[in-house]
Amino acid sequence: MKVREVMTRDVQTVRSDQTARDAANFMLASDSGSIPVIDGDRLIGMITDRDIAVRGVAKGNGPDTPVRELMTNDIICARENDDVEEVASKMSRAQVRRLPVVDAQEKLCGIISLGDLSRETDEQTAGQALEGVSQPGGQHQQ
Repeated sequence: MKVREVMTRDVQTVRSDQTARDAANFMLASDSGSIPVIDGDRLIGMITDRDIAVRGVAKGNGPDTPVRELMTNDIICARENDDVEEVASKMSRAQVRRLPVVDAQEKLCGIISLGDLSRETDEQTAGQALEGVSQPGGQHQQ
């Protein structure tokens, strides 16, 4: 099964020149802990609730701080033609609950989450991703 068959296509995004407050409001509205950051239609980063709290508030940055100052630049993503088992393994190794999905032109076309895997794939595939995400420690970058 390919990522394009199970990913969520309607993805809320934020631009790098928008504020941390904007990103937090998008997260609140979409009930998500992370939002892809785009420049036009190209994926350039991710911002998480943790980025806002740790890189932002804990370091004295206010709600009007631009997303570009808080976002993660070095992101892990999936390709729409990747096999879901491969992506589940990637999520497990990276200890992330969701990955942005890009097409052949590197344009954001969706997001794949643990929820997508659990709803649309067999128990083993979703379990593989969850196992790594549930491990303590590691670098949680997106």
